[in-house]
Amino acid sequence: MQLATLLYNDRVATWRQMKRLDESLEREPTERDVLRMAELRERNLMAFAELRELNDRGRFLCRHPLARHRSERARLERLRREDPAGFLRRYKNCADSVRRYEGYLRRPDRADRRDSDRQLLRKHRERETLFKSIISSTD
Repeated sequence: MQLATLLYNDRVATWRQMKRLDESLEREPTERDVLRMAELRERNLMAFAELRELNDRGRFLCRHPLARHRSERARLERLRREDPAGFLRRYKNCADSVRRYEGYLRRPDRADRRDSDRQLLRKHRERETLFKSIISSTD
């Protein structure tokens, strides 16, 4: 139930941010504000879908960042308890992926793949943060 409350609060918070942003977009739209509005709208819709799935089927889709990390965190914590070497191997792979995609973003020959490289870098950074969080919470 805590996750449902977090998702509901996130939905309300994103709606409020979108409302404020909408007022500024009416006055003076900028590319950054339009992008932020799209991101907030996507996050709001994901929270709604998670809550609807919980209401209809009693489970989460695990697509919203709050729900996705929760399920992935549980899997990684279980892996750390049951197979510490496997956990550390995955952590190293994740850290290597972060370094690899940071390098890709600096390479001029990969200009056509910049968007996907940025998305993958963001994904691996989030996962690396999750690994670090698990490591620091169990020490």
